[in-house]
Amino acid sequence: MINNHNERISTYSRITSEISELANLCLENLPIDPELYSQYEVKRGLRDINGKGVLAGLTDISKIKSYIVEDNDMIPCEGKLYYQGVDVEDIVAGFIKEKRFGFEETTYLLLFGKLPTPDELDKMTKILSDYRLSLPTNFVRDIILKAPSKDMMNTLQRSILTLYAYDDKADDTSVPNVLRQCLQLISVVPLLAVYGYQAYSHYHDGNSLYIHAPQPHLSTAENLLYLLRPDCKYSELEARILDLALVLHAEHGGGNNSTFTTHVVTSSGTDTYSSMAASLGSLKGPKHGGANIKVTKMFEDMKTQISDWNDDEQVKDYLKKLLHKEAFDKAGLIYGMGHAVYSLSDPRAKVFKKFVEQLSVEKGYEKEYQLYASVERLAPEVIAEERKIYKGVSANVDFYSGFVYQMLGLPTELFTPLFAVARMAGWSAHRLEELINQGKIIRPAYKAVKQKQLYVPIDKR
Repeated sequence: MINNHNERISTYSRITSEISELANLCLENLPIDPELYSQYEVKRGLRDINGKGVLAGLTDISKIKSYIVEDNDMIPCEGKLYYQGVDVEDIVAGFIKEKRFGFEETTYLLLFGKLPTPDELDKMTKILSDYRLSLPTNFVRDIILKAPSKDMMNTLQRSILTLYAYDDKADDTSVPNVLRQCLQLISVVPLLAVYGYQAYSHYHDGNSLYIHAPQPHLSTAENLLYLLRPDCKYSELEARILDLALVLHAEHGGGNNSTFTTHVVTSSGTDTYSSMAASLGSLKGPKHGGANIKVTKMFEDMKTQISDWNDDEQVKDYLKKLLHKEAFDKAGLIYGMGHAVYSLSDPRAKVFKKFVEQLSVEKGYEKEYQLYASVERLAPEVIAEERKIYKGVSANVDFYSGFVYQMLGLPTELFTPLFAVARMAGWSAHRLEELINQGKIIRPAYKAVKQKQLYVPIDKR
């Protein structure tokens, strides 16, 4: 054991240097000739050049419509999203008109394949409310507060994997038991996310520590705001828009990266906690759940670079700089624009936009909203001028969600965890679907292209 501080620093420096050399070997020996992907007709990302996904399974849970077929031609159309066959826009219109919260109803629909009756919805809401109070005694103190992390997604993964140890039937994959586990996780993940952030805020940033108990009579969205804010206060509009965000993020087909992860891991026969932790790991990636953070940071940079936010030419010039890798993170992307599936429009963004303007007025963000609207209008035009595109480009749900969270005063650290809070409902539905239909273990093929090498004895290398 190395006791001397200087020796430890020296050892760490040496190991770091050696790892850098080993990493160079990876960079030298692991790349595959890009032309081989075309030669062997490999659909990279399991999508073809037109964005159509490789069919890997069947699902009832949700359907995405982005084109129609006429005379064997794929013609882009306005995007549509269906949960268990029901148009999401109709779902939203229904609970908004009746001034109800929609996430619990949406969860019921996704899990059980039908819209609930009033009694069924009340029963479901009561189950979720009861489970919200089911965190093991001292769990927050021992698991979250004693080991705060700067990344809330990692906190969620660790917390969920630790809950395995508190479950006497953790490995039971029968449908009743998995449903029970899923409902419990849907209930407590909002708490785990907020408590994880409060621990980080206190121990890393020196802020006061607030650990409020959830309120049984409040919806998921209301509880999130109640738990997060020091005074537990929020407006009705704030709660309803956060609820809308949860509904729109709850599910998006079986082919998105994290949901496909749910199917892959579930197909191995593993436990619910491992499956959900794996899906969280996928969602954490900036190409998936972290996209709305990139959007908000891009706009923060944009606001400093453009003197007149109402000048279309200035906005277009900035967007061109983004594409030319001359602005923001120099990645060549306009974040929040375009989607792997949708072309003409993302229905989630379309629904969201109707309420974003309303919230911007309440919060005094009208100028920022107009800038977002200008970028949404101008970006497709700029992209079409600068890039060869195979399908339409439109704003996706991440374009507005980060802006909404900003207006709600939510910390950036919780943007992706809020996505996970919502998507837990969709992952649960897909896990149950995979188990009920008893699919084979998912194991796609990879073609080996490395040339054979002779083994050389170590003393002759």
